[in-house]
Amino acid sequence: MAESDTADPSRRDFLYIATGAVGAVGVTAVAWPFIAQMNPDAAALALATTEVDVSSIAPGMSITVKWRGKPVFIRNRTPAEIEAAKAVPLSDLRDRTARNANLPDDATADDANRGVAGNEALIIMIGVCTHLGCVPLGQQGDYGGWFCPCHGSHYDTAGRIRQGPAPENLQIPPVAFVSDSVVRIG
Repeated sequence: MAESDTADPSRRDFLYIATGAVGAVGVTAVAWPFIAQMNPDAAALALATTEVDVSSIAPGMSITVKWRGKPVFIRNRTPAEIEAAKAVPLSDLRDRTARNANLPDDATADDANRGVAGNEALIIMIGVCTHLGCVPLGQQGDYGGWFCPCHGSHYDTAGRIRQGPAPENLQIPPVAFVSDSVVRIG
């Protein structure tokens, strides 16, 4: 066997590793712009929070605002609606979890855990049916809350599912009072 037929294995290993490293850096350099373009743009980040003046919402009235591209129902409930929601035993509810982003995940769905802390008359919920993503109609249905006509889901005045195919209560987004009359959603 001639000396030229045998190569130095350590030199060959070094060349394989160096070639692989340069290739990995090249792939990363080419892929980075494609990955970076998937980040949300400034317009989407601006929708991360929404501030709403709730002082003009009279008892018994509702408004709908948009947050992150979704409708958000804000309702100033009447004393009768609050009492009716408080009177519902947890055992009567299909979903006993509050689904409130402001509380721990295991919080129960009693009326106090569904409303806005500091203002029990105010309820703020993402207005998307938990069955198939439809938008329920307000002040309708068998329980005086929200009704999704697409598949017949009925929610009470606290946004809790009471009848129909929806598996969960309406979601409550992160909410905080900025002032006495302005709430920040998100």
